Amino acid sequence: MAWPMTASCPPPSTSDGEPAREEQARALCLRLLTARSRTRAELAGQLAKRGYPDDVSARVLDRLAAVGLVDDADFAEQWVHSRRVNAGKGKRALAAELRTKGVDDDVITAVLSDIDAGAEREKAEQLVRARLRRETLNDASDEARVCRRLVAMLARRGYGQTLAYDVVSVEVAAERERRRV
Repeated sequence: MAWPMTASCPPPSTSDGEPAREEQARALCLRLLTARSRTRAELAGQLAKRGYPDDVSARVLDRLAAVGLVDDADFAEQWVHSRRVNAGKGKRALAAELRTKGVDDDVITAVLSDIDAGAEREKAEQLVRARLRRETLNDASDEARVCRRLVAMLARRGYGQTLAYDVVSVEVAAERERRRV
């Protein structure tokens, strides 16, 4: 009994197999890009993981880049905007995340140069104020515990130690004063 071909069967192979492999690789990349945008390095990693030769991967990725479906600079801008707004990440954390995604250091530097020190501090202040509203500050031990937690929160989000200590001390003092009134 012959089994019928299904949609999951690979496309028919030509004599050398290359055009079919390229089409499979392109289809895989398009499926991955449907879920979310990805960097060239992420797509290359997925293709390598599935055993596609480097030359096939390079041709497919070059074609996707030529038509604008793969653009690391655009990906980095979207990533930075999203992670700053939704997760409150600092420059250091954003740079590390982009590096793990395979974005080039020059692109990372260009994208992060738009974030100035004032904007970074302002975002850290917003994060600390939001967290401080839920904390109790009855005595010095409460205050020390809250300060440690807030500095640790900012550090996990990629803010520098000096900035974190400064923002936390100013905001805790302001909150203490606000609660006295």
